Amino acid sequence: MKKIFHLKTCSTNQRILKELDPGADVELQNIKEQNIDEETLDFLKEKVGSYEALFSKKAMKYRSMGLNEMNLSEEDYKKYMLEEYTFLKRPFIINGDEVFVGNSKNVVEAAVESFKRS
Repeated sequence: MKKIFHLKTCSTNQRILKELDPGADVELQNIKEQNIDEETLDFLKEKVGSYEALFSKKAMKYRSMGLNEMNLSEEDYKKYMLEEYTFLKRPFIINGDEVFVGNSKNVVEAAVESFKRS
Protein backbone atom coordinates (compact mmCIF):
# COMPACT_ATOMS: atom_id res chain seq x y z
CA MET A 1 0.00 0.00 0.00
CA LYS A 2 1.15 3.51 -0.82
CA LYS A 3 -0.89 6.10 1.00
CA ILE A 4 -0.43 9.54 2.51
CA PHE A 5 -2.75 10.86 5.20
CA HIS A 6 -2.44 14.63 5.21
CA LEU A 7 -4.28 17.83 5.99
CA LYS A 8 -4.99 19.58 2.70
CA THR A 9 -5.13 23.07 4.26
CA CYS A 10 -1.80 22.73 6.09
CA SER A 11 1.05 24.54 4.33
CA THR A 12 3.61 22.19 5.91
CA ASN A 13 1.75 19.16 4.56
CA GLN A 14 1.53 20.81 1.13
CA ARG A 15 5.29 21.43 1.14
CA ILE A 16 5.99 17.83 2.12
CA LEU A 17 3.73 16.51 -0.64
CA LYS A 18 5.69 18.59 -3.16
CA GLU A 19 8.96 17.17 -1.83
CA LEU A 20 7.63 13.61 -1.99
CA ASP A 21 6.19 14.08 -5.47
CA PRO A 22 3.95 11.03 -5.07
CA GLY A 23 3.06 9.22 -8.25
CA ALA A 24 -0.37 8.21 -9.47
CA ASP A 25 -0.02 4.94 -7.54
CA VAL A 26 -0.08 6.79 -4.20
CA GLU A 27 -3.46 7.38 -2.57
CA LEU A 28 -3.88 10.74 -0.86
CA GLN A 29 -6.38 11.06 1.98
CA ASN A 30 -7.29 14.43 3.44
CA ILE A 31 -7.89 13.56 7.10
CA LYS A 32 -10.22 16.51 7.61
CA GLU A 33 -12.62 15.11 5.01
CA GLN A 34 -12.12 11.46 5.90
CA ASN A 35 -10.44 10.64 9.21
CA ILE A 36 -8.20 7.64 9.55
CA ASP A 37 -9.92 4.31 10.15
CA GLU A 38 -9.24 2.01 13.09
CA GLU A 39 -7.59 -0.73 11.01
CA THR A 40 -5.05 1.68 9.53
CA LEU A 41 -4.41 3.31 12.89
CA ASP A 42 -3.73 -0.13 14.38
CA PHE A 43 -1.35 -0.93 11.49
CA LEU A 44 0.55 2.31 12.09
CA LYS A 45 0.71 1.63 15.83
CA GLU A 46 2.28 -1.77 15.16
CA LYS A 47 4.91 -0.10 12.98
CA VAL A 48 5.83 2.73 15.36
CA GLY A 49 5.23 0.98 18.69
CA SER A 50 2.50 3.05 20.34
CA TYR A 51 -0.55 5.19 19.76
CA GLU A 52 1.12 7.97 21.72
CA ALA A 53 3.81 8.18 19.00
CA LEU A 54 1.03 8.93 16.49
CA PHE A 55 -0.70 11.51 18.70
CA SER A 56 -0.16 15.24 18.23
CA LYS A 57 0.24 17.00 21.56
CA LYS A 58 0.58 20.25 19.60
CA ALA A 59 -3.11 20.20 18.70
CA MET A 60 -4.98 23.17 20.17
CA LYS A 61 -7.69 20.85 21.51
CA TYR A 62 -5.07 18.93 23.53
CA ARG A 63 -4.86 21.82 25.98
CA SER A 64 -8.38 23.21 25.58
CA MET A 65 -9.86 19.81 26.51
CA GLY A 66 -7.48 19.50 29.45
CA LEU A 67 -5.85 16.37 28.04
CA ASN A 68 -2.42 17.78 28.89
CA GLU A 69 -3.35 17.48 32.56
CA MET A 70 -4.53 13.87 32.29
CA ASN A 71 -2.59 10.63 32.36
CA LEU A 72 -3.73 9.24 29.01
CA SER A 73 -3.57 5.51 28.29
CA GLU A 74 -2.84 3.97 24.91
CA GLU A 75 -6.58 3.36 24.48
CA ASP A 76 -7.25 7.03 25.25
CA TYR A 77 -4.81 8.14 22.56
CA LYS A 78 -6.44 5.78 20.08
CA LYS A 79 -9.95 6.92 20.98
CA TYR A 80 -9.15 10.62 20.59
CA MET A 81 -7.41 10.14 17.24
CA LEU A 82 -10.34 8.17 15.86
CA GLU A 83 -12.79 10.83 17.08
CA GLU A 84 -10.90 13.93 15.96
CA TYR A 85 -8.42 14.28 13.09
CA THR A 86 -6.66 17.18 14.80
CA PHE A 87 -4.99 14.74 17.22
CA LEU A 88 -3.16 12.93 14.42
CA LYS A 89 0.46 13.81 13.84
CA ARG A 90 0.71 14.56 10.20
CA PRO A 91 1.38 13.53 7.66
CA PHE A 92 1.24 9.74 7.95
CA ILE A 93 3.07 8.23 5.02
CA ILE A 94 2.82 4.54 4.15
CA ASN A 95 5.07 3.13 1.45
CA GLY A 96 4.65 -0.63 1.51
CA ASP A 97 6.05 -1.83 4.83
CA GLU A 98 7.66 1.50 5.62
CA VAL A 99 5.84 4.09 7.72
CA PHE A 100 6.77 7.73 8.29
CA VAL A 101 4.97 9.88 10.83
CA GLY A 102 5.18 13.61 11.28
CA ASN A 103 6.95 16.47 9.58
CA SER A 104 10.43 16.54 11.08
CA LYS A 105 13.25 17.04 8.60
CA ASN A 106 14.65 13.54 9.19
CA VAL A 107 11.26 11.87 8.72
CA VAL A 108 10.56 13.76 5.49
CA GLU A 109 14.03 13.01 4.09
CA ALA A 110 13.60 9.29 4.86
CA ALA A 111 10.18 9.28 3.19
CA VAL A 112 11.53 11.01 0.09
CA GLU A 113 14.32 8.42 -0.16
CA SER A 114 11.80 5.61 0.29
CA PHE A 115 9.64 6.91 -2.56
CA LYS A 116 12.70 7.29 -4.82
CA ARG A 117 13.52 3.60 -4.26
CA SER A 118 10.01 2.35 -4.96
